[in-house]
Amino acid sequence: MPVSTPFRRPPQRADAPAPDTPAPAPAAPEALGARLAHWRAWRTLHPRTALVVRRATTVLAAALVLGALLLPNTSAALEPNRFARIPAEAVVGAVLLLRLPRAARLAASALFGTVLGALTVLNLLDMGFTEYLGRGFNVVLDWGLLDDAQSYVADSMGGAAATWAAVGAVGLALALLVVTALAAVRLGELLAAHRERATRGALTAATVWMTCVALGVQTFGTPIATTNASALLQGQAHRVVDTLRDEAAFAKEAGSDRFGATPGAQLLPDLRGKDVIFTFIESYGRSAVEDPVTAPGVGRALDTGTRALEAAGFRARSGWLTSATFGGSSWLGHSTFMSGLWVDNQQRYRTVTAGDHLTLTKAFEKTGAWDTVGVMPGVQKAWPEAEWYGLDKVYDAFDVGYRGPKFSWSTMPDQYALEAFQRLEHGRERDRPLMAEVILTSSHQPWAPIPRMVDWDEIGDGSVYEGIEASGVEAADVIADSTRSKEEYGKSVEYSVTSLTQWLERYGTDDTVLVFLGDHQPLARVSGDRASRDVPVSIVARDPKVLDAVDDWNWTEGLEPARDAPVWKMSAFRDRFLTAYGSVPHPTTG
Repeated sequence: MPVSTPFRRPPQRADAPAPDTPAPAPAAPEALGARLAHWRAWRTLHPRTALVVRRATTVLAAALVLGALLLPNTSAALEPNRFARIPAEAVVGAVLLLRLPRAARLAASALFGTVLGALTVLNLLDMGFTEYLGRGFNVVLDWGLLDDAQSYVADSMGGAAATWAAVGAVGLALALLVVTALAAVRLGELLAAHRERATRGALTAATVWMTCVALGVQTFGTPIATTNASALLQGQAHRVVDTLRDEAAFAKEAGSDRFGATPGAQLLPDLRGKDVIFTFIESYGRSAVEDPVTAPGVGRALDTGTRALEAAGFRARSGWLTSATFGGSSWLGHSTFMSGLWVDNQQRYRTVTAGDHLTLTKAFEKTGAWDTVGVMPGVQKAWPEAEWYGLDKVYDAFDVGYRGPKFSWSTMPDQYALEAFQRLEHGRERDRPLMAEVILTSSHQPWAPIPRMVDWDEIGDGSVYEGIEASGVEAADVIADSTRSKEEYGKSVEYSVTSLTQWLERYGTDDTVLVFLGDHQPLARVSGDRASRDVPVSIVARDPKVLDAVDDWNWTEGLEPARDAPVWKMSAFRDRFLTAYGSVPHPTTG
């Protein structure tokens, strides 16, 4: 008998694969079948555990579908009683699925779940947009703002945080679509498996729903019977239709202009020889001067500024303007103020900036009597809108010589931006007076860290701010705390107002005219869910004739408008300003 050794291979069949050749992977259907067989075997071995898993999965699926059907689109409405209701969509969906054959039932339930998942994503976007911008998400116009949101997170909390936030948001959206579809399919199959009981339950639920509607039955002030999901879908559809209609209507409106054909010689004759400076203070809203948390500090800054400017020979008048935007999208406020048109969404902004509607700043350029410049420290890429605004020269974040640190989103402190404006434009010899648009950004959210005032002679290239930024509050410590956000927001507005009034006190002349205002209110977490859209606006000058021209506006003396001072839509300012300073209307029609 032959003796085998440990090193001898056993004999192989002629048709067997070579020993070193890996066996081919099972085909996909076979692999799936193997996994199903493994699952069935596990259920057989662990029947009680399998039953618990099945029931728990069904409960979670039902909770997810019902929760999605009842989810509101504002965070203020997220209350427990909102989820203790009977959604009509669930009753109708159950009846429909019970009557369909299996293939159609699977397709219908998957489609229903996917649509429900998409509605949930839109509801969450509505919540976020309402929190920050005071309005819902527009599925036609607002996708581009998500890029701005990511940029804001990157500037405020770092690029890694922005990347993970974007990945998480996309992952959550996709997961909602998939999970709600699977949940709806599972419930549809459960209904079919217990068709008789499910039919009786659906009929009972329909009867209860109609009875609650007829009798107006409520729990804690909320109707039990609801069509919440249908109403929200209908609202989204109406928003889309209204947006598409508005585009055509606004294009026609933008083509009509009361001063569109006015010759340059008849524009702003009463301001000839003056340096006119329009300054926007980021997020400087009515809440800053009226909210109990922020008003004391901001009020002191305005009062101190008023007294200091009066000592320097300046006088001020102040009122209120209702901004076209809230919480963000500052460019909508800027374009509304300058164009005299209500620019409250991105489509309107694109329409008006692509046309030749006369802006307030372009009116100065059209006269040929002023040099026109813009100081835009928040601009960090190409900005073609400069031509529409009529600005001969624009200084962006890279043109002013700043070598200091960023303060969260803000690329530089307001005091530095104003000193750079003085050095580059306002303080130099020129053949013609100056018209400037200056955007101050230190009061941009998240209001941490905030710069501090330094001696104007020590500003230099901005390196002096290194220690100030390093010792400031971290954005992460403020952004999620409403009270802390209010406190820091108030401090940031104090800083911006102080920077501007000290600049005017230090560098203003007999021919300087300053118009400054807020672009919008801060986000709802700071200003409140029911806050107005009003922002303060002031005109400051030494020449008494400048303020005499607006005497009939009935604005408040000083830098702080009274509570009962006149309130105009921001779009009304352009025509009132042009008229007050001698411009003659020559209309164009669209």
